Amino acid sequence: MSAKKKPEIDTILSALADPARRRAIEILGERPRRAGELADLLDLPAPAMSRHLKALKASGLVIESHPEIDARVRVYALNAPRLSELKDWLEKAEQLWSGQLSSFAAHIAKREIARGKAK
Repeated sequence: MSAKKKPEIDTILSALADPARRRAIEILGERPRRAGELADLLDLPAPAMSRHLKALKASGLVIESHPEIDARVRVYALNAPRLSELKDWLEKAEQLWSGQLSSFAAHIAKREIARGKAK
C-alpha cells in the first residue's frame, strides 16, 4: 500500500467522525431515504446534506440509487458489506483491548498481593 493511500478503516472512521453523518447512518438503518428526507430529519440545508452524503458515499458506507419512475430522485441506503467491515474491525479492536486490560488487571492484582505479603 502506498503511503498516500489511507487504510480502508481510516476512510470509514473519518466519515463517521461527524455527528450529522453518524445520525444519517442511524436514520438510514431504519430504511432507505431520499436526500431531502434526510436533510429534513437532520435539520440541515440541502447543500450541507449533499456534502455529508458525498462523504458517506466516498467511504462506501452509503449507496445511491435512482427509482425507475424518476431518475432525478436519489435514494440512499446503507451498504451492509461495508458496515460488516467496520463491525469486524471493532470486534478485533475489542478483543485486543480486552486481552490487554485483563493482563493489566492481573498484573495489578499480583502487585497488590506481593505488597500484602511484604507488610
